[in-house]
Amino acid sequence: MSPCWSGPCAFSGTRYWAIRSCWTRTPQADARLEASREQLARVLDREPAAGALRDFQALHTALAAKVAGAKPNSPELAEALAQIGKLDEYTNNIASSGNQLVDESLAELRRETDQAQQRMLWQSALLAPLTLVAILALTLSIGRPLRKLDRAISELGEGTFSNPIEVSGPRDLKRLGGQLEWLRQRLVDLAEERNKFLRHMSHELKTPLANIREGTELLMDGAVGALDNNQREVIAILRDNGIKLQRLIENLLSFSAWQKESIGLDISEFRLRPLVKQVLESQQLAVISQRVRLDVKIEDLRLRADRGKVRLIFENLLSNAIKYSPKGGTIYLHATATAGQLRIDVADSGPGIPRAERARIFDAFYTGKAPTGGFVKGTGIGLSVVLEFANAHGGSIEVLDGVYPGAHFCIQMPVVLAGAANEEQAHAA
Repeated sequence: MSPCWSGPCAFSGTRYWAIRSCWTRTPQADARLEASREQLARVLDREPAAGALRDFQALHTALAAKVAGAKPNSPELAEALAQIGKLDEYTNNIASSGNQLVDESLAELRRETDQAQQRMLWQSALLAPLTLVAILALTLSIGRPLRKLDRAISELGEGTFSNPIEVSGPRDLKRLGGQLEWLRQRLVDLAEERNKFLRHMSHELKTPLANIREGTELLMDGAVGALDNNQREVIAILRDNGIKLQRLIENLLSFSAWQKESIGLDISEFRLRPLVKQVLESQQLAVISQRVRLDVKIEDLRLRADRGKVRLIFENLLSNAIKYSPKGGTIYLHATATAGQLRIDVADSGPGIPRAERARIFDAFYTGKAPTGGFVKGTGIGLSVVLEFANAHGGSIEVLDGVYPGAHFCIQMPVVLAGAANEEQAHAA
């Protein structure tokens, strides 16, 4: 409002012109008042603040018109001056209404803020499971193909080529799965070619080897005349090496056939001691030439198992022990049966197996460190054949430490004792 209202304007006739000049000589103040009123009208757009602002404007306009047209000491002027105090009352109404409106607006703003916060909380609560679902879907779409790839690579590394590789999911992973499938097919072809070569080579070697062995046996029997001790010693060496060569060829044939899965278990009933005795006799010359001592403890068991494969297990383990035992050493050959398990322990007094080589000694064609004592390296499939035949009987083989000074192989196979099988059949009858 105009600052003249608070000035020393006296409401008497002598000061009429002073009051009139106060209303008429302040157009700038009126303009500022009008601008303030318009700003307040834009803000105070709700009742009762808007009504109080309109009442103030109407009274102000009416009083300005009365004062401008009234004469000194006229009743109109006195009435106008008497109503000036209402402007203060309207101003207070505007202020209180404005404060009330501001408070209501703030309260409404708080309510809207609370509602927005509540909506955000609900949206977050709904978004969390959706995010988990999205993460799970992404994990399944990418994690499952990655696990398939990992399993396929592990199988290829372990030499298992029988399972086709099919990977679904993103295009890049499918393409990588296709490359692994191509690699698997290539490895299968290479394995087939290798087995075919081994079979052909082994069969080609068996015929001349059989002739050599037959000739040495004829010489040992004196078919072409009596032999002196030196001649017999040479013939014995030839026969011994012929037996070793035959065992290597049999290992090659057995391994090749097993890789093609063309053979199974030929279960029969047999005694274990005579079988081990035959194995010892077949390697007697090697034992004598190496001058090793045998510690043999074989329980007199009657087993139901594959006799040929059990024999090859003993032959390969004993041959390996002789090869790595020092001259004058001891070879331990034990076999016991407990709780339906056949346990075979074959150990030597040699240098043992380095820990760095233990993870690979059962791999086909892995020969490891060359043995001392003039032995030629073998084909590297003896222990691989032992592992395959032990697994075929549902058993396992492991390398143990601390019992014997050298290498110690322990085989456990869940074979059926023939006596126990007969008792079960009798009870069933």
